[in-house]
Amino acid sequence: MDRLKERIYATITMIAVVVGLSFGDVSSLGAVATVLTTALGLWLAAFVADQQAHRTVHGHLATGHELRRMLYVSSPLLSCAAGPAVLIALAALDVLSLDAALTVAAGVSVVSLFLWGCLGGLRMGGGPLGAVLAGLADAAIGVAVALVKAAAGH
Repeated sequence: MDRLKERIYATITMIAVVVGLSFGDVSSLGAVATVLTTALGLWLAAFVADQQAHRTVHGHLATGHELRRMLYVSSPLLSCAAGPAVLIALAALDVLSLDAALTVAAGVSVVSLFLWGCLGGLRMGGGPLGAVLAGLADAAIGVAVALVKAAAGH
């Protein structure tokens, strides 16, 4: 559950980043650097927060199994950059425009939120209609983030 929570959080953040990049005058190299450093920054922030919380509660830094668990749970924060980075790399190779790559990256992220929502709806026993409604609710969050970024022009 914790890994999925991190992945959803990172996906929503990455939607904001790629939409923001689409309004800037950025190169493919600048875009991929932004995406990768965003993912790294999210991961480092979560890791530092986990270590601080662990130290506060247990009186020592996490090591061994506890540390491996922290790294495992937070790893989706890094993987959220994979899809956008691949799409931006395709733009760098002139397979598609950078604007198209960023738009597709945001779209794929919204679709993934929808699918995770559907899966959650099914697991809660809501049936197909409940699953679709849960998926639409999750996707609406991603769309709302994209629209706010677009309305702000960054």
